[in-house]
Amino acid sequence: MAPGHDRQSIPSHAALAELLRAHRLAAGATQAELAARAGIGVRTVRDLERARSTRPQRTTVELLAKALGLTGPDRAAFLAAARGTGPTTPPPATGTPLGLPPAPELIGRERDLTELATLLSESRGPRVVSLVGLAGVGKTALALAAVHAAAPAHAGGVAGVLIGAGSDAADVLAAALTVFGVARDTELAARLGDRPALLLVDAVERAPDPVAGTLRRLVDAVPSLRVVVTGRHPVGLPGEWVRPVSPLEVPPPGATDPATLARCPAVTLFLSRLAQVRREPPTDAELPALAALVHRLGGLPLAIELMAARGRLLDLTELLDRYGDRVLDLDTSAATHSGWETRPRGDEPRTAVAETLRDAVATSYRLLADEERAALRHLAAFGNRWSVEMAEEMLAGTGVDPVPLLNRFLDLGLLSVRGGGSFRFRLVDAVRDYAVEQASGAGESMMIRRRHARLVTRLVERTAAGMTGAGAVAAAHRLDEVTGDISSALAYAAVDDPLTALRLAVSLPRWWRLRGRDVVGRQWLLRLLADPRTADADRALRARASVGVAMLAGEHGAAAMELPTARAALAEFRRLGDVSGELEARTVLGVLLAATGRPGLAREQSEAVLALATEHGLTRQMAVAQHQLAWHEIRLGELATARRRLAVVDRLGGQCAEQRLRVLARGTVAEVLRLEGRYAEAVDEARRVLAAFGELGTPRSRRRVLGTLGLALAQDGRAAEAEQVLAELRPLDGTGALIEGHLALHRGDREAAAEWFAAAEPDEAGRDRRTVVEALVGLAASTSDAAVADRVELACRQGGIRLLKHEEELLHAVPVTRNA
Repeated sequence: MAPGHDRQSIPSHAALAELLRAHRLAAGATQAELAARAGIGVRTVRDLERARSTRPQRTTVELLAKALGLTGPDRAAFLAAARGTGPTTPPPATGTPLGLPPAPELIGRERDLTELATLLSESRGPRVVSLVGLAGVGKTALALAAVHAAAPAHAGGVAGVLIGAGSDAADVLAAALTVFGVARDTELAARLGDRPALLLVDAVERAPDPVAGTLRRLVDAVPSLRVVVTGRHPVGLPGEWVRPVSPLEVPPPGATDPATLARCPAVTLFLSRLAQVRREPPTDAELPALAALVHRLGGLPLAIELMAARGRLLDLTELLDRYGDRVLDLDTSAATHSGWETRPRGDEPRTAVAETLRDAVATSYRLLADEERAALRHLAAFGNRWSVEMAEEMLAGTGVDPVPLLNRFLDLGLLSVRGGGSFRFRLVDAVRDYAVEQASGAGESMMIRRRHARLVTRLVERTAAGMTGAGAVAAAHRLDEVTGDISSALAYAAVDDPLTALRLAVSLPRWWRLRGRDVVGRQWLLRLLADPRTADADRALRARASVGVAMLAGEHGAAAMELPTARAALAEFRRLGDVSGELEARTVLGVLLAATGRPGLAREQSEAVLALATEHGLTRQMAVAQHQLAWHEIRLGELATARRRLAVVDRLGGQCAEQRLRVLARGTVAEVLRLEGRYAEAVDEARRVLAAFGELGTPRSRRRVLGTLGLALAQDGRAAEAEQVLAELRPLDGTGALIEGHLALHRGDREAAAEWFAAAEPDEAGRDRRTVVEALVGLAASTSDAAVADRVELACRQGGIRLLKHEEELLHAVPVTRNA
């Protein structure tokens, strides 16, 4: 319904003046801007708005109507007012949009839209709803879409106005009343009666006080009117319901899988805008850059659109290299325009924005008090999500209560809150970048980063203590959630505060091993141990670091290099009388000795661990020792004894809630079943173990069980299923070659089998001796070469391995040709 007035009480030139002013303000244009658009003099516009002009020429009125974008009833009412024939405006029909652009296309806001539209449609919902957030986060688009969706529930109509810079209370009131076709708030109340109506007021930060006063007046005078506002901060009215609009969800750090990226709203928006400037979708080679770019942009729709627009000339890798560290400098001038305009191809309508994202964030930063700004600079040290407790620790000594502070940041759209766990807070990325800049400019960076590193170290020490037992999975997940903070804390402290860095690194080996970061973790520990500034550190701390080095070395075939390290750590713990340290060092030393072909010495360490743990009643360490001893029984061919030890591991693991150890033991049971020739049972058990692994197992342990599964399938002749396992095991190691050899034997291809068994046989560092022997037995069976049988005998003698019954039968079938 077109805005209008009762012309019986208002002279025609005054009615035109009021309409012209209201439409100009709704368009967000100054008098000079409107004159430039219409191609007329600014004095003409000024005189018309002041009702100083006589009846204007028809051409002038038509030019103004075109410049204002008036169409349909709005244009007709404007021309009629100029002629002095404007009729009294009838009440709007149910759900009629007044002064609103069409509903925009939204990406990634489906849940937000549903919740907001439902809230606006409820008869007892809040009278004032504020959508707050940074410029470019999508407040206007969400508000427009929700208002259109809620229109059927508002018989009095839905309308919208855009606040212009410098508007006073009279401007705001005139614009709000005009879109409903009335001149006074009493007329609006009378016209609507008890029919609900909805008013959208956009960009309230341009005139916060006039808007607040006007809306308070309207809400009090018109009981059936509900208001939705968008802005940088709440209006501050009684009963106001504040809804922060957060950036879109971004992919997890390092995610490059196309399916994962396709589910991410921020990626979807980027690809949608990229398709407007280039025909070709991103190549596989560009996917890492796509994920990194969207993550770096923090899910801010305006930043995403501005970056995607640059894809006309540059591919995504070039965009990341050129602009990845300059997000705050993205120039928004190309996106600036006046009025509510629905851009081609579904771009969201946008109000005028600042010249750069830095300017946009600075506007919100200036709304904070000095102590709030200082707190923001401190919290910007966190790169991942954080908890209230972490915020409290980071702000200790500043006198700032984090709860009302975070509520304030949320009200201003500076803070994102996602999920239901404790680690659910995160500064909007552009805000964090700006706050880091401000901290640097204030000379606070070193102090803040040191405080952050020590906070992260304390957090990791507390969390890592739970990496065994019932809480192991939860502890690993907590560390996952602060991965970025761990990395940044290590990087900073290694340079500025190496003792803190060493404390942090010493707590991480189990987590590094669990997440397949053993190489990087070992490098960190070696670097910090070699730093002369840690030479005088606590002896037990350095010994634990050495155990961590040795443990991680065993994960990537470097066991021989770190045997002296493990022995030195064991000696240190014994000198200190540290029982827990001695147990850890002996356990790791046993693993390294077994991996380097010293099975007798390895067994001695496992037996020593079992005796010491039993003496002190340490159930978990007893279970670990029994598991290692079970592998020694397998090496000796004592499969029944191994099964009994594994049953003990399961019982002890249950007593100390060590679920991971129980699952690993079941994986070893699957290997025993395979070696016994019970292939179908081995397959079933291995699959159950792989399903249970989840976050419990290390990559190396999971690969071992996959090997057991593949070998059992191959030896059982289930070639298609074995091929699927091989696909997961690539690139193939000795176990993979062994699987291929058994598959070739089942096909009757003895030549191919011999080639595969030969590939599995070389005794490389870290190669399991049992695998070597099994490969040699297969080679002997496929070639009937008695010389290979001699090599089997030598490998068994060197590795302390006894052949199983079916392996001896295979060797006995090989013709004796050595003396022929």
